[in-house]
Amino acid sequence: MKSLFFPLSLIILAACNHPKNDVKQLQEQIDSLQNKLDNSYKPGFGEFMSSIQMHHAKLWFAGTNNNWKLADFEVHEIQEALEAIQQFNTDRPEAKEIGMINPAIDSVNSAIKQLNQQLFRSSYILLTNTCNNCHRATQHEFNVITIPANPPISNQNFKPVD
Repeated sequence: MKSLFFPLSLIILAACNHPKNDVKQLQEQIDSLQNKLDNSYKPGFGEFMSSIQMHHAKLWFAGTNNNWKLADFEVHEIQEALEAIQQFNTDRPEAKEIGMINPAIDSVNSAIKQLNQQLFRSSYILLTNTCNNCHRATQHEFNVITIPANPPISNQNFKPVD
């Protein structure tokens, strides 16, 4: 009986000590993962805005060429970038103003759904003006967006595919 007492005592002692080690190891893993998250890459506000500017220009050439599928794609790319700003750039005061663009985006979406060239043009102008109004509201009035004169890239066809 004495011979069983010592090994059994060690097992019980080890079992009692085990949860503390588990908690410590779990906390170390949590801390390590939090450190990785804190130091992982998050796109900056400017990266999102540059992406929006490119899609804004491509949207114009898609819509004016009646390429409604491409126009729909481009306006949704803009929406995704705006949503990402609100997710990843919450520390930026400009992110709080992003919602002002929604009515203009809705207007462009409506024009695209209606396949209406005239409504698209006026909605696009509204979108462009709203971008500039947001820039003024956030003290970025020096960043003026215009209707593009030339396609932003030369290796894409903006005409609809038959």
